[in-house]
Amino acid sequence: MGRRHSRTGADILPALLAEYRFGGVATVVRVLDLPGAVKERVEVLALAGERLLDLDAEDFDHIAAQKALPEEVVAPVRAARFPRRPDEPERGSLRSLVPLYALMLEALPIRWRRREPIHVVVLLHLIAEYLPFLAWEPVLRHAGDPLLLPAFVSVPGGRWGGRTPECDQNAVQRSASARVMTATRGDVPGWQAYLDRYHSRVADALARCASHPMPGRPRLSGVCRSPCPVWTQLPEDVRDDLAARVHLARMFAESPVVELRHHAPVGHFFGVPSPEEIADAWRRTWVRLTRPWQDGANPLLARELSQEDVARSAQLPPSTTGAAAEPLPGLTDMVSAVAGREVRAGTVLRTIRDTMLETLDALRDDTR
Repeated sequence: MGRRHSRTGADILPALLAEYRFGGVATVVRVLDLPGAVKERVEVLALAGERLLDLDAEDFDHIAAQKALPEEVVAPVRAARFPRRPDEPERGSLRSLVPLYALMLEALPIRWRRREPIHVVVLLHLIAEYLPFLAWEPVLRHAGDPLLLPAFVSVPGGRWGGRTPECDQNAVQRSASARVMTATRGDVPGWQAYLDRYHSRVADALARCASHPMPGRPRLSGVCRSPCPVWTQLPEDVRDDLAARVHLARMFAESPVVELRHHAPVGHFFGVPSPEEIADAWRRTWVRLTRPWQDGANPLLARELSQEDVARSAQLPPSTTGAAAEPLPGLTDMVSAVAGREVRAGTVLRTIRDTMLETLDALRDDTR
C-alpha cells in the first residue's frame, strides 16, 4: 500500500507543477515516501516558489539567503529585493527595478491561468505603483534610492521637499519628498517605515515633477505647472523623452484596469472582478494607451507596433492566447516603453518548477 500511495502521490506532482501550485506540492511531498534528501530539496524549492508568487519582500530575504537553491533562482531574487538596512551595500530594487518587474511579469500569467483574479488585480496595481521609478531609472542611474536621490534633487533653486506655494506637489507628495531626504540617516525600524509608507509616494512625487500641461496629450490629474531646477537641470532632449514615458506610466495608473483594484478589496470576497471583466478593462486600457498623441510622442507607438498589431492586441480574447502568450496582450510592451528599454518576463518561477521536475524525474529513473 505504501508504494502504491507513493506512486499515486508522485503522479500528482507534475499536474500541480503544470500550474505552478508550489504550495500544493509542498503539502503532498510531506506525506510521500521519498528519500529524505529529495523530499527536502523539493520542499525548499516549493516554499521558495510559493513565496515568490506572493511577492512578499520579507520572504525575498529568506530566499536570497537559501544556499540550497540554484544560483539561477537566488541571483534574480537578490537583485529584486529591497535592502533591509539603510546602509546595506546590495541595493537591489533601489538600484534597478527591472528584476522585480521581470518577476511580476512572470507571475501575472501564472495567476491568470490559475483563475486568481484578485492576485492579477493586485499585481497590476503594483506594476502601476512603481512605474514612475522605472521611467526615471535611466536618468537617475538608480530607481529612487534614498542614498542617492537627495543629491539629485538638492539643486540650487529646487523646491523638492519644501513648502513653497509655487510647488504643485500635494501634501502627501511633499511629506514623502521631505522624508526621503533623511530616510537613510535613521535606524532599521525607521528605514522599514520609510519603505512601507513613503517609498511609493516618492515615485508619485517624481511623476508629478515630470508631468506638465501638454496640449494634444491625454489629460492627467495633478501636474507641475511651474517647473523648478529639479526638472530644468536636465537637458531638453532628456526631459522630452522622460516626460513622455512618465505620461504613459501615469495613464496606465489612471486606467480602467488599474482602477479595478479599488473594487476588489483584499481580504473580502465580494466585488472581485472576474477574468472577463479584467480582460474587458484591459482592452479599454489598451485602446487609450495606444491612441496617437498630437505631438507624435507616445512611446508605446514608437516601439515598432504597427496599427495592425495594436488592433489585434486590443481585440485578442485572453482565453485563446495560449500558455506562452500574455493574458493581457501588450502589457510587457507598455512596461518596456515606460522603462525606455526591454523589460521581459523573468524565468525564476519556471526555473524552480523545472528543477523540481528534474529532481522527481531523476528519482523515478533511479527506482526503475
